[in-house]
Amino acid sequence: MKPARSFASDNNAGIHPDVLQAIAEANVGHVVGYGDDPYTASAVRKFKQHFGNDIDVFIVFNGTAANCLSLKSLTDSYHAILCAEASHIYTDECGAPEKFTGCKLIPLPTTDGKLTVDTVRRAYHGIGDQHHVQPRAISITQATEVGTVYKPKEIKALAAFAHERNLFLHVDGARIANAAATLGQNLRKATRDLGVDVLSFGGTKNGAMAAEAVVFFDKTLSANFLYTRKQGMQLASKMRFISAQFDALLSKDLWLKNAQHSNRMAQLLEKEISKITGVEVVYKVEANGVFARIPRRAIASLQKRYFFYVWNEEKSIVRWMCSFDTTEDDVKQFARFVTQVLRN
Repeated sequence: MKPARSFASDNNAGIHPDVLQAIAEANVGHVVGYGDDPYTASAVRKFKQHFGNDIDVFIVFNGTAANCLSLKSLTDSYHAILCAEASHIYTDECGAPEKFTGCKLIPLPTTDGKLTVDTVRRAYHGIGDQHHVQPRAISITQATEVGTVYKPKEIKALAAFAHERNLFLHVDGARIANAAATLGQNLRKATRDLGVDVLSFGGTKNGAMAAEAVVFFDKTLSANFLYTRKQGMQLASKMRFISAQFDALLSKDLWLKNAQHSNRMAQLLEKEISKITGVEVVYKVEANGVFARIPRRAIASLQKRYFFYVWNEEKSIVRWMCSFDTTEDDVKQFARFVTQVLRN
């Protein structure tokens, strides 16, 4: 029998019981649709408690939309968006950012998933030349796609570089909770206070069912976002059931507890698999993911019991993700199975 929990993705996890309870509690009577309801008003208040009263927040229901519509609000079609070559917007969104923004995405090389000012500076050229797309936004992912976390000074430096050149800094925060937990920061200190302009705030990977949001730290950038969200097919009619999830996540530090737990399970997983001959952890484990090089011959055997993704086929690197509901027993059983397979 296959285990109940795998290490493929935090998207594969269920819903946190408190979030599920919040959905059930919202399922009473009739309320006005499209966000004009008390549950959404309460969720917005929670966002403002975390990020400041002068923000704008718009609830959507998937991360690709949060990213695409965030970037669309910052750009015109002749602009360019600078991003890491492994970024989700470049590799895993089926061209949606280009389709919705009309912009060219310019992927930049990284060694650890993180953009640097030096890397971005080399791509900042052709300014004022009508034959070239014009850089307008830098998009980073926190935590990154390879499980590393930008340090506050790194984000501050990118924000300063951007703002000195009339660019914007966007953060894909699908796992912003994990990054903030790693850094020991609250949500505002991990984003707004570092100079971020727009945040795609992720709830789904942190124990929600389908809950994402776009958070603007400068309201002048969100003036027309109501219409952008509608055109982007992300205006939920029964928004209360998404909003209730954020109300739960952003209350009593549930977002933080979930992130701390999944991070801790990844650290345990790193510790356990590092004992296994033939397994090499290739990136720092700073959030809730472990990336490891393993013998190619072992992958199929492992996947018969545990579903997970191959991150880099050429280099035989796999990705193992932990979730809010991953247990220590899950990790240790998995490590024992990896040991068994590699010994055969």
